[in-house]
Amino acid sequence: MKTVHILFAGLFLLMSVDLYGQNPNVGTSGAQFLKIPVGPRAIGMGGAYVSNANDASAMFWNPAGIVAVKENELFASYTSWWGGVNLSHAAFVNSSEDFGSIGVSMSLLTMGEMEVTTELQPEGTGQKFDAQDLMIGVSYARRLTQDFSVGVTMKFINQRIWNETSSGLAFDVGTQYRIGIGDLTIGMSMTNFGADMKYDGQDLNVKYDADPQNPNNRLSPSKLATDDFPLPLYFQVGASMTLLNADGLKVLLAADAAHPNDNQERVNVGTEVTILDQFFLRGGYRFGYDTETGTFGAGALVSLGGTTMVFDYSYSLYNLLPNVHRVSVGMRF
Repeated sequence: MKTVHILFAGLFLLMSVDLYGQNPNVGTSGAQFLKIPVGPRAIGMGGAYVSNANDASAMFWNPAGIVAVKENELFASYTSWWGGVNLSHAAFVNSSEDFGSIGVSMSLLTMGEMEVTTELQPEGTGQKFDAQDLMIGVSYARRLTQDFSVGVTMKFINQRIWNETSSGLAFDVGTQYRIGIGDLTIGMSMTNFGADMKYDGQDLNVKYDADPQNPNNRLSPSKLATDDFPLPLYFQVGASMTLLNADGLKVLLAADAAHPNDNQERVNVGTEVTILDQFFLRGGYRFGYDTETGTFGAGALVSLGGTTMVFDYSYSLYNLLPNVHRVSVGMRF
């Protein structure tokens, strides 16, 4: 059995090395807000979180990770994205020893209003429009053995641009397996598996002139057709292990390999230093991304009676775009 564990770990390493082939489908999927990472802890570690996800934010990375939640946990995070776009995320998990863990999560991407312009009114028509993306998910996970857990998420996705909307369903599936060498854990997840989506709405209604050469013909009520677009399917495999566990000091190392359906393969590596089981320092690097590079983060636990408050912050570096701040607060009770 130990030999099988070692071969399994070696297979992961081989998959992680061969990562930089070009993907011919770059930029072909929609619902891109589903790819914006959630949770300062995970991002502080460079996004290397599929194997060590163990809180309510795990529903974004690997739903199998919510089995580590004790009783109840509430989580909320906020990301100030670019161009006035903001991402808010909230999640709740309830766990029981017999039934397993069940969770609900929601992501909301919002932007401010913009002027409606046309070719004839380039300065604005007096109308305004906005856009909004929404995801609502329900997750379930449980331990099949003491060392192996599995989880699944079903989520509803809705995108809106002014009066046009697109909706659909998607599924996430994940596993975590502690292979028996220290606390070495391997995790795998597949997210955003679902049917293609398509926009529809009243602004696509037009009047069609079947014969422009005939001034007396009637204009036919018609509708512009929009193309279907696939969801951003994402497969991720990773491993994590505690390298040091001394009095008051713990060092965790994690690495993930990711394969999106609309871009080249990526590698995320990160570490978390735990001090006195109460304070956290994190750092990571994201390989294979267009502009993303290093990440940093910190966190703290504060006990208030029977409730534990969790505060996390991360700072992501970008080459050409402004750096990104993320904050979150959690409550365990």
